[in-house]
Amino acid sequence: MKRRILIKKIILYTILIIGAGFCLMPLVWLVRSSFMTTGQIFVTPPVWIPKPFKPENYKLAMTALPFGRYFLNTIIITAGNLAGVLISSSICAYSFARLRWRGRNIVFAVLMASMMLPSAVTLIPTFIGWRMLGLIDTFFPLILPAWFGGGAFNIFLLRQFYMGIPKELDEAALMDGATHFQIFTRIILPLSKPALIVVGLFTFLNTWNDFFNPLIYLNSNKNFTVALGLQSFQSMYGTQWNLLMAASTVVVIPVIIVFLIGQKYFIEGITLTGIKG
Repeated sequence: MKRRILIKKIILYTILIIGAGFCLMPLVWLVRSSFMTTGQIFVTPPVWIPKPFKPENYKLAMTALPFGRYFLNTIIITAGNLAGVLISSSICAYSFARLRWRGRNIVFAVLMASMMLPSAVTLIPTFIGWRMLGLIDTFFPLILPAWFGGGAFNIFLLRQFYMGIPKELDEAALMDGATHFQIFTRIILPLSKPALIVVGLFTFLNTWNDFFNPLIYLNSNKNFTVALGLQSFQSMYGTQWNLLMAASTVVVIPVIIVFLIGQKYFIEGITLTGIKG
């Protein structure tokens, strides 16, 4: 029996390692190409170790366009979205999960129905609204919406987690004279760390990699994000694949670092949110 279990584990881990290898292959190809000359990238058979090793590709790629400015713009937009989503969606989720008010279920049903509405349907009216406010080519259209609910999915995710927290904690706090704001900040939020990290990771990844919204609302080169900057770089230096790979590697590094740091909490939050509620 032990031998059979051992064989099953060996087969399982072998399949997982092979699958992980296939998933990591594009990333490995990206990084090795960033240290090569253009002529080395597409040789047959493929060369996996760069000869000669050219780290100067990164310097050339980062100085070809003002990527420092692009990174700063992206950090500002991402930080604004993170703060807005975590604050507004957690407050909305608390209202749906812990407070009783007339029409709560109807409003929540409408909120969930909004998830089925394609973004393309509201694109033109939204753009016209921002243009009438004179906020096109600013960061406001990319940040302000996050401060008004933070998205139906984030509210739903946090609501499900809050519903799994025993309501006896609220009742005990109310008997001790605590307000709902104190219950939210001192009881619910500290217990919701895994779910908040999951929402934060989703928001970071979506905002950092967002190309469509900055393309619609940003016109000036000084306001570009890294996604737009990478697209501009590709249109200008598309034939220099080694520089394009170097620029792409720099853009994707923050995403990998953030995911590796929050991976434990990400899996824990997804598991707990799926079980509770």
